[in-house]
Amino acid sequence: MFHAAGKPFFAALRSVIPIALALVIGPAAHADSATPAVRAEIVALSQQLMDAIGTGDRGVWNRIAADDAVIVEEFGRRQTKGELVGGLRPLPPGFSGSIEIRDPQVQVYGDTAVIVCEEYERETVFGQQLVVRYVDTNTFVRRGGAWKLVSMEDVTLPTPPPRLAVADLHPADYAGVYRYGPDRAWTVSVRDGGIEYRTRPDRPPQALEPVARDVFMGTDDERNLYIFRRDGTGRVVSLVERRKFNDLVLTRDGAKR
Repeated sequence: MFHAAGKPFFAALRSVIPIALALVIGPAAHADSATPAVRAEIVALSQQLMDAIGTGDRGVWNRIAADDAVIVEEFGRRQTKGELVGGLRPLPPGFSGSIEIRDPQVQVYGDTAVIVCEEYERETVFGQQLVVRYVDTNTFVRRGGAWKLVSMEDVTLPTPPPRLAVADLHPADYAGVYRYGPDRAWTVSVRDGGIEYRTRPDRPPQALEPVARDVFMGTDDERNLYIFRRDGTGRVVSLVERRKFNDLVLTRDGAKR
């Protein structure tokens, strides 16, 4: 969501993973497509919540969100409604942004409505243009004749980042076979000046995009970091795949152990 000074500006606001969803719907519920009127209302409520982020409008969230709503923002921090609302602030000077609900799909389970949509976020940070896309699930329950938000699920949609020009890059340094277990090896090769790897001979190659010398980003959906490590002589001896805040270390064939 919107950021300031290199940190999530609305980290306390960015709702995401509903813990209450299973409790709200129940295993026997049957989904029906929403009527046009219900669909329009659920989409409008979701859009109002997003519009209130940039302005810090606590009234919108107090009105639409249920008092017992359970919210987990995009980085996995759990919040109550009170914690979320308490963290709302208008964007600071130099920052502006909007979040657009796109491609909404609404299903109804009795008095429960679930919307799955894309949230398309545009942000301007002192003239720099940023775009982030999310896949979002909001769960509403009808209480007292009104739809109330009880949970949200927000997942960042990986998108190709801008390409970087990295100086002093020598692709041939990285070519080789890297192992992490018996009969488990990746083959790194150079093609058309770029670097790619295969996890098995029968698997398609995955390209690696340079971020800095010896540091690359994957081009698959996970966008993991790949870090080549060198020994004291400057020879590449291992590969680290940094995945979901963990490191998988692969040793290059021929490297001293």
